[in-house]
Amino acid sequence: MVRRRSIRFTALAGTAVLALGLAACSQGSASSSSDSDSAEGTTTIRYMNFSANDGHEEDLDAIVEAFEEANEGIEVEVETVPYDDYFTKLQTAVAGGTVADTFELNYENFVTYAENGSLAALDEINGDAYQDSLLEAFNRDGTQYGVPTSFSNVVLFYNKTLFDEAGVDLPTGEWTWADEKAAAEALTDADAGVWGDYQPISFHEFYKTLAQSGGEFLNEDGTAAAFNSEAGVEAATWLVEKSGTTMPTEADGAGTPDFDSNLFAEGKLAMWHTGIWMFGGLADTSFEWDIVVEPGNTQNASAMFANGAVVSADSEHPEAAQQWIDFLAASDTTADIRLETSWELPPVADESKLTGYLEVTPPENRQAVLDSLDAVVLPPVIERQQEMQDAVSEELGNAAAGRKSVEDALADAEQRVNDLL
Repeated sequence: MVRRRSIRFTALAGTAVLALGLAACSQGSASSSSDSDSAEGTTTIRYMNFSANDGHEEDLDAIVEAFEEANEGIEVEVETVPYDDYFTKLQTAVAGGTVADTFELNYENFVTYAENGSLAALDEINGDAYQDSLLEAFNRDGTQYGVPTSFSNVVLFYNKTLFDEAGVDLPTGEWTWADEKAAAEALTDADAGVWGDYQPISFHEFYKTLAQSGGEFLNEDGTAAAFNSEAGVEAATWLVEKSGTTMPTEADGAGTPDFDSNLFAEGKLAMWHTGIWMFGGLADTSFEWDIVVEPGNTQNASAMFANGAVVSADSEHPEAAQQWIDFLAASDTTADIRLETSWELPPVADESKLTGYLEVTPPENRQAVLDSLDAVVLPPVIERQQEMQDAVSEELGNAAAGRKSVEDALADAEQRVNDLL
């Protein structure tokens, strides 16, 4: 009999919390220290995750069921926790020695857990099954500590109708910043409320554009900021100079929730730097649109967001745990379920498994999603991550609003990041 339970935790108050706590004690959970062998000759692997929460619980159950059918003697017990609560619960479980055999991590948190000794090295996975850049994201200093389970990335969306009407050449994968800037200037008509470009002025866009100029955010050993450089000035200027020229300003509403997506959907935006998760919401637009790999300055670099699965260093069943996460990440079953349910994208190397995804339009050029993986940049990670992100975004915002020069904003951002380090 399959021994599996999917448990969803939500923020509750008063007696509801007590009731949930008592229920967890009586039923067990994937982060408890309960007996991991459910029957003689059967190994139970516990898996804790956040990405199945709120809509994909049954999809994960189907993957578990297929794994158990293919791996007699191994059962998977699932605990699904909302993202907002997940890392607090995970940290408590790791500290208390009750963490699940396997658990989910996004890239930023993966770095922390890999470096503090919480993760087991993986030597039983099928590395050939994964896109190289995605697998490398979960490798630290030559040791594989995780496998990618899903990814999404950022591309350049463009309104083909606006380009055609203005007689401007369509974007291509060979474009550079200079090409994008020229097109944005030609397509901007502020009086008509039409803008040529939109790229958020933020930490996440800055570390990416910095890489597109050949720069580094931190020095080699991660002990100091390195972005206050010629490449850093180029990247910050690229973002800031758009505001009020080819891109709306804060006063126009830039940066408010859904402002950019609404602007593009209304046909008032020619180019838009955003993620592939926006495809579904644009399926019924009244104009033609498509995507290309984001232009670079001296080189290409695309932002990639990845979730992965890892094995606890304290797991008593590391081989079975690796079998599970390898299946969870790269099996045909998982790829089919993810594509059928639009549950992010599977990280598989065999692009023939993504044929169905690539054939769905719009956009016509979905191949750009995979082409973007040829040159990716991952976010810099420090212990005080959110404070770092906020500091850089704030200083870039000061430059965009004219309160500081780009050079002064970068110098101040550098000092604030170094203080955090």
